[in-house]
Amino acid sequence: MMSSGHSKELRRLALSLLQPGFVGTTAPDWILREIRNGLASVVLFSRNIVSTEQVARLTAQLRAENPELIIAIDEESGDVTRIESATGSTRPGNYALGVADDTELTASVAADLGRQLRAVGVSLDYAPSVDVNSNPDNPIIGVRSFGAEPEAVSRHAGAWVRGLQSAGVAACAKHFPGHGDVAVDSHHSLPCYTASRERIAVEALPPFRAALDAGVRAVMSGHLLVPAYDPDLPATLSRRILVDLLRHELGFDGLIVTDAIEMGAVAERYGIDGAAVRAVVAGADAICVGGENADEGTTTRLADALCDAVIGGELSEDRLADAVDRVGAFARWSTELRRGEPDATADEAIGLVAARRALRLTGSVRDALPLSAAPHVAELVPVTNLAVGNETPWGVALPLSERLRGTTSVRVHGDALREPGTAVDACGLEAASGRPLVVVVRDSARHLWMGKALAEITAVRPDALVVEMGLPGPDTGAARICTHGASAASGIAAAELLTGAR
Repeated sequence: MMSSGHSKELRRLALSLLQPGFVGTTAPDWILREIRNGLASVVLFSRNIVSTEQVARLTAQLRAENPELIIAIDEESGDVTRIESATGSTRPGNYALGVADDTELTASVAADLGRQLRAVGVSLDYAPSVDVNSNPDNPIIGVRSFGAEPEAVSRHAGAWVRGLQSAGVAACAKHFPGHGDVAVDSHHSLPCYTASRERIAVEALPPFRAALDAGVRAVMSGHLLVPAYDPDLPATLSRRILVDLLRHELGFDGLIVTDAIEMGAVAERYGIDGAAVRAVVAGADAICVGGENADEGTTTRLADALCDAVIGGELSEDRLADAVDRVGAFARWSTELRRGEPDATADEAIGLVAARRALRLTGSVRDALPLSAAPHVAELVPVTNLAVGNETPWGVALPLSERLRGTTSVRVHGDALREPGTAVDACGLEAASGRPLVVVVRDSARHLWMGKALAEITAVRPDALVVEMGLPGPDTGAARICTHGASAASGIAAAELLTGAR
């Protein structure tokens, strides 16, 4: 496949369907050149972000080549943050908002995020995740979902879309047709959602309908097999799911963008170029790429693959033209959305307000609050999925130490706690004798080593206060504060509760 063998017009059309990422805090020459050649979208990741001022300069540099350029970001708030990856999100994520269960609050948090994104030049946010987290063992969704009940997720999905778009940034409902009832991470392999069509209709689809009703103009496909609709092809590559279900049955007429095309669920079997072609043939309009493959060669490879597919007859000219038209229509609409005045005024404190309202206490924790002295904090650290990333700081130790001088802390990773009986020493409990102990966990019910370590610690220190920053497991009666997410805002809210100070 050689670019020189394709006409400039065909390559321009092919480029317009790609949404690549790139490396650097300024735009590389190849990205600027490809925008001039027809590239209609780019995606920003945490590696592109140092400060809001720098991002604003970057987006201005990109738009100097095309004022209608779609600039996307994968910013969910909460655990999945790019714009605040260096510090942790100042807004809680979806699960915390679902627990607070105030749709006006959800809309306000999303609007606050939208104002920040709009100010730095972002026009499309790959959010919200409207997946119903009906499988508690799901390794990829968890606190990224508004909850486990379709009706609640639907309410908050609509509110989040309206809030974000009221601030001038386009939302994108994901991961169609629903990624909540699987037990495999699609970054690595192909999950399978085995429900019947009837169950999918009442469990997974209502939040997407709610997002459409709220005015969402972009939907992201999920890399999962849904045999009830297509026993052979993942949703991203399935016309039955993208066209028959999403376009015809749900009536969606906007932009269909794929989840990252280099993810193992589709790339292992088809390669990223083969998956990209099959996705467009199936009905996708834009190909997200560059979370991992962020080089010029990948963009060239995908553009060439699309051109070759047209020349070889695999991808019809009509389907290509339809996708190009939808990208162009979305670019024009999102540009106008960004130019309008926000519907709501800024409220910088709304994220912390929401995080406070999401706190839930179990056991005898109230009897131990506020802390009587500077505590020792043991944070048990799991490996997170690629959507969350491991670079974003989280926890309670830092905000606690800012409020109680003399606070000590230790962070312990799973590899240090694989052997039974090691948790007490690894967490420094001997040094914490006579002082309050705070144990911070994240999805402890999902990580066997963490659950065992927590049991060992609380057997020695039954007075320990547990802060659960992931999905809460069963209520064991332990003194526990559940934050329902690991955002910086959630950590601050927990620290306030522990110290009795706001």
